[in-house]
Parts: sequence; structure tokens; C-alpha cells
Amino acid sequence: MKHQGLDHIAIAVPDTDEALKLWRDQFGFPVVCSEIVNEGSVRLTHLDLGNTHLQLVQPMVDGHPLHEWITENGSGLHHFCLRVKNIDTAMSESPASTAPAPHEGTQGKRAVFVNRDATQNTLLEYTGA
Repeated sequence: MKHQGLDHIAIAVPDTDEALKLWRDQFGFPVVCSEIVNEGSVRLTHLDLGNTHLQLVQPMVDGHPLHEWITENGSGLHHFCLRVKNIDTAMSESPASTAPAPHEGTQGKRAVFVNRDATQNTLLEYTGA
């Protein structure tokens, strides 16, 4: 499977506005976009790192799996994402199994997570170009 490079590195956060005080205000990374996706369940905020994006991922609904993840792990690195030309091709050609169906990513892009059991417990996502 051929990828087109690193799309973003994602940090799970309980509060995007608080996280922006660090990443935007102190480190100076400009905000590229911020939106609520997946039927209002997740807020994704992208900051420009120059050669890739830092994505802040905030769960917006009670019971979202990210709430549990943040409770267990605290804010921090959640996954990294590779850009691919075609998400369906990436799913079929991935060297490790993916989720059965893509989800809505940033700016309407389709994305899918790879089974972490096959990636040494590292969460990897593919997103369409």
C-alpha cells in the first residue's frame, strides 16, 4: 500500500479551548480549521506545524470512547494519520486490518482506523487526500 505522507498527529483533549492556550498561544501554531464532525460527536481542530498538522480531538458527547481514553491516559498523543489517495484502496491493501467502514474526518474527508493489535498497539489512521 502506498501512502502520500503524514497527514496529522492527533492529541486527545478534554477541552479544545484549554489546549489552544498551549499549542496556539504558547507554541505559536496557527489554527487551520476547527469543526465538529461525526454527527456532533467529535471536535477536530487542526494547527499548522509547517510540514504537517497537529489535530486536537475533543469528544463532544457523553459516552464517547475518547472520554474513557482520556480518563485512563490523560490528554496526549492518540494516533498518527497517513494521507492516502483513495480510502477504499487503502482499506483493501492495508497490511493490517482496518475498521469495517470509514468515518467522517476533517473537512469531509473519509478516514479509517487500523486495528491496533496489528500495529504494536499504536493507533494509525488513513485519510483520503
